[in-house]
Parts: sequence; structure tokens; C-alpha cells
Amino acid sequence: MNLNATLFAQLVVFFILAWFTMKFVWPPIVKALDERAKKIADGLAAAERGKHDLELATKRSSDALREGKEKASELIAQADKRGQQIVEEAKEAAKAEAEKIIAAARAEVAQEVVRAKEELRARVAELAVAGAGKILRREIDAKAHADIVAAIQKDL
Repeated sequence: MNLNATLFAQLVVFFILAWFTMKFVWPPIVKALDERAKKIADGLAAAERGKHDLELATKRSSDALREGKEKASELIAQADKRGQQIVEEAKEAAKAEAEKIIAAARAEVAQEVVRAKEELRARVAELAVAGAGKILRREIDAKAHADIVAAIQKDL
């Protein structure tokens, strides 16, 4: 075997292999590597966008939570104020009702006093007539002397 021919043959095979590799094997590998690099870059960009979106969502949620707490506090304050108004209105209504009941009771008492006075006057007039009859020792007719009894009741 000639060393120069072997070397030449190996050199030819090497160049054919190199040409074949550069023509048919290398471009798909480079293309696959480029696609993979692009996918990785897209994934990193998506991760950055996701991170940014997460920060925005966190900020929006905290703002919404703060607004919700403020609205809740405002509603609680309004409810307390309305509750106090209702209590005050109830107190006023109760006071008005109590004054109305007291006035009715006073009017009823006044009517009872007037009625008692009338009964007392009538009874005193009857007793006066009966006493006068006993003093005079004869019966005095109350119907016949109604004008005198009425005058006595009026004087009392």
C-alpha cells in the first residue's frame, strides 16, 4: 500500500464528507439551532411579559382592594349615620307619642275631676235637701224644688 495514495484517498473522502456535511447535514442543524434559539428568546420574552403582567395585576388588585376597603368604610360610616338617624327619629316619635298619651291622660283626669265634682255637688245638694227636710220635719219633694236644688248645686 502506498502511503501517498491512501493519504490522497482519505483526503478525497474527507472533502467529500465535508462537502456532503456542509451541503445536506449542516443547514438543517443550523436551522434547528436557530429555531431553538428563537423559541428560547420568545420564551424569555414571554416570561418577561408575564412578569410585567403579574406586576400590573398585583398593582391593580391592591388598588382594587384599597378601593374596596375605602368603599366598605364609607358604607359602614353611612350605615352608622343612618342608624343614628333612625334612633333619633324613634326617640322623637316616642317622645311625641308619650306627650300625646300624657295629654290624653290629663284630659281624662280633668274630665274625671269635673264628673266627680258634679257628682259631689249633686250628692251634697241631696244631703242638704234631706237635712233641711229633717230639720223641718216634713218631706221636701226634690222634683218640686228642683230650682232650689239646682241653685244649691250651682253655689257649690
